[in-house]
Amino acid sequence: MPKLKTKRAASKRFRKTANGFKRGQSHRRHILTKKPSKRKRQLRRGMQVHESDVNRIKKLLPNA
Repeated sequence: MPKLKTKRAASKRFRKTANGFKRGQSHRRHILTKKPSKRKRQLRRGMQVHESDVNRIKKLLPNA
């Protein structure tokens, strides 16, 4: 039986936590000059993956 392989792109984007999966926020890569400092600072924090998407992430990361 072949081993289950992890989707490498997903492993770089999501981290397993006790309560689900953690992800980074978007809109933080470029065009930062027009965004207020408060918004950029708040975008640093990670967020939980929504509960409706958790099953999809689990399939991408079978060993997590």
